[in-house]
Amino acid sequence: MEELAFWGRYGIDTKTLQRFRVKSLSRFESVSNQGKSYTLRSTVREPMFCYAMGAFVKVYRPFSTIRFLYAGNKTDDYVFGFEQLPNKGDMLFITGGEKDVMSLAAHGFHAICFNSETAQIPENIIESLRLRFRHIILLYDTDETGKRESERQAEQLAGYHLLNLTLPLQGLKSEKDISDYFQLGYGEKDLRALLSEMFSNLYVQTMMMLRSCEIDYDNPPDASRSVVAINGVPLGTQDNLFCITGGEGTGKSNYITAILAGTLGETMLPAERTLGLEVTANPKRLAVLHYDTEQSEAQLHKNLGKTLRRASLAAVPDFYHSLYLASLSRKDRLKLIRESMDLFHHRHGGIHLVVIDGIADLIRSANDETESIAIVDELYRLAGIYNTCIICVLHFVPNGIKLRGHIGSELQRKAAGILSIEKDDDPEYSVVKALKVRDSSPLDVPIMLFGWDKQQDMHVYRGEKSKEDKERRKADELIAVVKEIFLHTAKLSYKNLSELLIQEMEIKDRTAKRYIAYMREQGILSQDTAGYYQKGERCRT
Repeated sequence: MEELAFWGRYGIDTKTLQRFRVKSLSRFESVSNQGKSYTLRSTVREPMFCYAMGAFVKVYRPFSTIRFLYAGNKTDDYVFGFEQLPNKGDMLFITGGEKDVMSLAAHGFHAICFNSETAQIPENIIESLRLRFRHIILLYDTDETGKRESERQAEQLAGYHLLNLTLPLQGLKSEKDISDYFQLGYGEKDLRALLSEMFSNLYVQTMMMLRSCEIDYDNPPDASRSVVAINGVPLGTQDNLFCITGGEGTGKSNYITAILAGTLGETMLPAERTLGLEVTANPKRLAVLHYDTEQSEAQLHKNLGKTLRRASLAAVPDFYHSLYLASLSRKDRLKLIRESMDLFHHRHGGIHLVVIDGIADLIRSANDETESIAIVDELYRLAGIYNTCIICVLHFVPNGIKLRGHIGSELQRKAAGILSIEKDDDPEYSVVKALKVRDSSPLDVPIMLFGWDKQQDMHVYRGEKSKEDKERRKADELIAVVKEIFLHTAKLSYKNLSELLIQEMEIKDRTAKRYIAYMREQGILSQDTAGYYQKGERCRT
C-alpha cells in the first residue's frame, strides 16, 4: 500500500504502472564493478521498483543515495514510453525521466524520455515522431541542468521546430519536474492552461487575425447590399462575386452594357431598361470599373456608346472607367486590375461595381486548378476589401446547371449568383437563366428574354418565358441531375439522395427536400417498397 501511495501522489495509478510494465522489487542481487556480489532489499523507507526495458531492467530507488541501477544488456539510446504511444496525436512531451512520462500519461498526455536529460536526442527518432505528432514539446526540469539542456536540444534540433515549455516551479530538488507539479496539486487543466498560453505567444500574429475574423454576435456586420437582382432576389451583392456565362454570340456584352448603364445614374432605371434586372443606382458617384480582356479597342468604344445611350447620358461620367486590357500580358492584366481598383477606390470614395469581361484571360488556362483557385480567391478578396460586387464574365457554355473547367468550378463555389445567357429556340431572342442563387433555388428564378430592336437600335427586354417553359426547364435540369447521380448506383436512401442534390446543385437542404417531393410527383424519381429512391419513368426514356 505504501508503494502505491508513493506513485499515487503523482497521479500514477495501478493501471498506468501495468501499462508501462513497472514492477515492485523485494530484493535485487548484482555484481559491482569491482567484481563483488551484493544484495539490496526493499524497505518501507527505501522501496525499489524496476522499469522493464526489454534486454535490460532499470532499478529505481527514489529515496536511496544510489537511485538508479541497471541489470542486463543496457543500451544508451533506449526510449521509455515509445511503445505506449498512439500512431498519431496532437502533442508529445519529451521529458526528463520515467516517472515524469507516467505522470503525464496518467493525466491524459503522451510522453517519452531518453536515458537522461543530457543525452542527445537522435534525429532519426525525432524525424519519425514529427510525422506522427503536430507538436513535440521539451518539458525538462526547471533546475539549471534542465534549463540548459532543454535550450541545447531545441537549438540542436532547430530544423524540427521543437517547442519548449518551462513549468512555474522554483527548481528545487522537491519542486523541479512535471511529477512535482502534479504532486503540488496542479492538474490536467492547469497544464493545458500553460500550453494555451504558450501557443498564444507562439501564434501572436494569428491571434491578432483571429480576433478580427471571429464573429461578434453582439455587433453584427452591415448586411451586404444588393447591386444586381431579379424580382427582388439578389444575385450580385457587395463583398461578393457574380458570374455571367454563355457561349459566343449569345449577347453577353450587350447584357453587360445594360448592367453598367444601371450604375451610372442617381436613380434606378426601370428593369425593362436594364434587360429585366434590378440594378442599384449610384447616387454617391462611386467608381464603376469595366475591364475587358477580349474585345478590340474599337468594339469596346462602340459598347461604351451603347452604355451611355441606354443610360440616357451624353458624356462619360468621371467615375466610370472602361479599360481595354487585351493588349496586355495576363500577368500585367491582374496587376493593373488590382492597382487601379485601389487607385479609383481612393479617388472616388469607393467602388460601386466592377466588371471583368473575360476572367479566364487573367490566367494561362481555365483548366489549371491551381491558377483557377488563386484568381477566384484573389478577386473574392478584392471584393471584400473594397466592399463591392465584382461581375466575372466567363466565356463558356455551361453544362446544365454546372460551369465547365476548374475556373468554372471555383466560381460555382464562390460566386453569390450565376446567370447563363443562351440562344433561345427562336434565334431572335437570347435566354437568361439562373444557375446559382445563394439564398434561393436557381430553378425558381424566372427565365428572361431579350432581343434586338431595330427601332431603338439596341437590345431590349422581351419579358419572361411562359410558366410552361419554366416548368419544362426545371424538369429537364432535374432529370439531367438525377441521371448523373444514379450513373453508378441503382438506389439511394433519402438522406444520401438529399446530400448528393445539395452537392451537385449547390442548394440548401430545404430546397433539396422540396425538389425530391417535386420529382416524385413528376415521375423523375420513384420509390421501391423499402423506401429507397431510384430513377423514375421520365429518366428512363
